[in-house]
Amino acid sequence: MTGDQPLAGIRVLDVSQVMAGPFCCMLLGDMGADVIKVEPPHVGDSSRRSMGFRLKGEDSPGFLALNRNKRSIVLDLKDAADRDTFYALVDTADVLVENGRPGVAARLGMGYETLRARNPRLIYASISGFGASGPWAARPGYDLIAQAMSGLISAVGLPDAEPVKNTTPVGDLGSALFAAYGILSALLVRERTGEGQLVTASLFEAALGLSVWETAELWGTGKSPRPLGSANRMSAPYQAVEAADGWFVFAAANQKLWLALLGVIDRAELADDPRFVDNSARVGNARELIELLRPGFRARTVADWVDELLAAGVPAGPILDYAQSTTSEHAQARAMVQDIPHPVEGSIKALGFPVKLSATPQQVRYPPPLLDEHGDEIRGELRAAGRLAQGATA
Repeated sequence: MTGDQPLAGIRVLDVSQVMAGPFCCMLLGDMGADVIKVEPPHVGDSSRRSMGFRLKGEDSPGFLALNRNKRSIVLDLKDAADRDTFYALVDTADVLVENGRPGVAARLGMGYETLRARNPRLIYASISGFGASGPWAARPGYDLIAQAMSGLISAVGLPDAEPVKNTTPVGDLGSALFAAYGILSALLVRERTGEGQLVTASLFEAALGLSVWETAELWGTGKSPRPLGSANRMSAPYQAVEAADGWFVFAAANQKLWLALLGVIDRAELADDPRFVDNSARVGNARELIELLRPGFRARTVADWVDELLAAGVPAGPILDYAQSTTSEHAQARAMVQDIPHPVEGSIKALGFPVKLSATPQQVRYPPPLLDEHGDEIRGELRAAGRLAQGATA
């Protein structure tokens, strides 16, 4: 383990499954934390087998994507010896992350109060669908449900079309990011107080918490936002349009950019049109404006428009699919795709680190672990530290 990473020396117990908790713990592992993934017997994290396709081994691409920089140990918390091993790990841990429905962790003997009594310095992060309190707390939490009940689905997609969700699971991944933010804050507080604390995050609160534009519109106008397609709620024109050979996006998000756009499309007369005279007017008449501009955009190719708009200082870009984006020169230059050696797959592709630290860069220290790959190693460490009886086995 490299000692100069930000979280070197911090031990994290990942007792979560599928997406939110594992993603949170992977982020901490990327920063150098010693992440120990505690998995149930036989199948482990359910995401190991949950996707409908495989590469070479038994673990799904979804599991591989969310579990690098972790070590795996299988523990059956209903078994006395395994429970002793788990508690020994808790005694050595700085952070624990779980993402079960409220009450499940306590029934398994790993609730916050139980573990805090053993290790007062423990930072206990709990991620759930709706949080630990409130009338919806006991409901099962899935990203789709969080997007629907937070209001997010009501405001995405196309006007007058069937509801659609954001295909990026913003509830799951957002809650993971907020939990990591809370964990790091709690670690700083512990430096001052010596005490850990409970950190809670939820898919519902993450989806709602990221809805800053939509709630601003609600409270500013008194009306719930409706779907706008690719358009923006605060600026116009700012959306996707069709060219002769495909679609591209551009953002004339302020008056300077609006006037620059008019120069590119040779429509200077629109600068004095009262319907479009300033951003507020353009937002109010956004549909009329874009319908007025569409025919002109269809006359030239995506590349022509993007090049000319960028030359004029107007932000613009083609709409790439993921195959194009991940192989782009820019993604490669930013190291956003990595090849990770794996004991079964040979090599797997993974997204790189979206945050770069100049002095203490993240590293891939472990590939996604095989089930119980590090069980003997971790027990050996606990025995060497006097935390586990010498005869204790799996």
